[in-house]
Amino acid sequence: MSIFIRNATLLTLDGPDGTEPFTGSVLIEGDQIAAIGPDLVAPEGAEIIEGRGRLVMPGLVNSHFHSSETFFKGRYEHMPLEIWMLYAYPILSNGRIPERLLYLRTLIGAMESLKGGVTTMVDDFFDPPFQDFERHKLVFDAYEDAGIRARISNNVMDKHVLDTMPFLRELVPAELQAEIGGPEVTIASHEEYCKAAFADLHGRAGRLYFMVSASAPQRVTPELMQASSELALRYNSPLHTHILETKTQAVTGDEFYGKTLIRYMHDIGVLKSNVTIAHSVWVTDDDMALMGDAGVSIAHNCISNQKLSAGIAPIRRLIDAGVNVGLGTDGMCSNDTARIFDVMRAAGLIHAVATPEYTRLVSSREILKAATIVGARTALLDQVTGSLTVGKKADLLVLKMSGFNWTPLNDICHHLVYCENGSSIETVMVAGNIVVQDGKLTTIDEDAILEEVHELVPAWLAQHAEVEKRNQVFRPYFAEMHRRATLRDIGINRYQGDLPLWQGQNRPTV
Repeated sequence: MSIFIRNATLLTLDGPDGTEPFTGSVLIEGDQIAAIGPDLVAPEGAEIIEGRGRLVMPGLVNSHFHSSETFFKGRYEHMPLEIWMLYAYPILSNGRIPERLLYLRTLIGAMESLKGGVTTMVDDFFDPPFQDFERHKLVFDAYEDAGIRARISNNVMDKHVLDTMPFLRELVPAELQAEIGGPEVTIASHEEYCKAAFADLHGRAGRLYFMVSASAPQRVTPELMQASSELALRYNSPLHTHILETKTQAVTGDEFYGKTLIRYMHDIGVLKSNVTIAHSVWVTDDDMALMGDAGVSIAHNCISNQKLSAGIAPIRRLIDAGVNVGLGTDGMCSNDTARIFDVMRAAGLIHAVATPEYTRLVSSREILKAATIVGARTALLDQVTGSLTVGKKADLLVLKMSGFNWTPLNDICHHLVYCENGSSIETVMVAGNIVVQDGKLTTIDEDAILEEVHELVPAWLAQHAEVEKRNQVFRPYFAEMHRRATLRDIGINRYQGDLPLWQGQNRPTV
């Protein structure tokens, strides 16, 4: 089947001139873009989409997302990462979420993403304490049913939680330490699992891909990180990880390894061009040089970084160093939406508070590339999607340019980054299939799914509230760890504003 989008404003994001709009048409044959240009003629029998007054652009890429947080949207605020994790990723739990809710949780995230213009998402799926292939299939089921393109990992760690952060072994009382179980993932089990996932799940529906993920260098042994790197390279997968999100993690590198976590990754031989790092806030000059030399990518989660008090990442300097910078929402309870349009606006604004050197700020055109073609590069999918390019998959958006977000019309790239919120989207297409039309999903009975979620989730959240109470006992010790770490002078600062780090005399609290 052919689809012909006629006489639209096109923003291709392809090549050096890809941020300059022009008037033209797009021909889609099957799942691919077959032709783009100003003088195209619709083939006989093609479905015509009238493009006058519309903008056609690539679908957005969410470079970092955690579907496991989706039911915690709107639940927490004003906690740094290390304390927030006690509730969102509790140490003591009541077991795993039921399978139907696991499926619905993933599906809801995909549905919200598609309606917000995200056609490709990277889900760093986390389902401790051990890897379960049947449960992982449910995640792939949800993404297949939604119609989205996705990279999906199974995030692992093989170190005891109290050995992933500084000071906790001395702070947490022995009787509480005894209640915490150890990791159940081994290098052998991880390798076996990844091989099975690449064999059975990778390439499903032509748009779903398995991805290797090791949680973070302080959360896994060097042997597991190296094994993960080897697997990722063998299967042409990203190695997705988290590095230097918080100042506590910067102190962790010094405490555990006597060096930064980026230098550590380099020294164990895994800092390579297929590595994608979530956050990268507390990186040093030396770190940025190593990252640029290796050609790594990062997922810039600027809203999550604000909500979890992580600080402001040095994005201009990372780009200048040669690092590929995509945009991510992070999970639904460290951001509270799946909207990349929100992240674009925040990323375009927040870095102005970090420097008076206004000529060095990240431009709207750079932000748009981060949300599309460079975002696709962070997932190693830039040859598949991320731009309107002949031969690539037809993953695209059609936006109506007559509403408030576009009135009066000035610079289209500025409007997309600073004015648009996704409400102008008329059509979303993934692999040539229209998955959103006139604001409604075509692949899913949206009302029925929402009704089921509203019916089932409250009881599960009530159980989770009991889990939160159990984990509250650890809070004072994690708070003291956070306080000690943030007081340490590490030679760089990623916080902004004139509020003192701590009130009073900064005396120990435990």
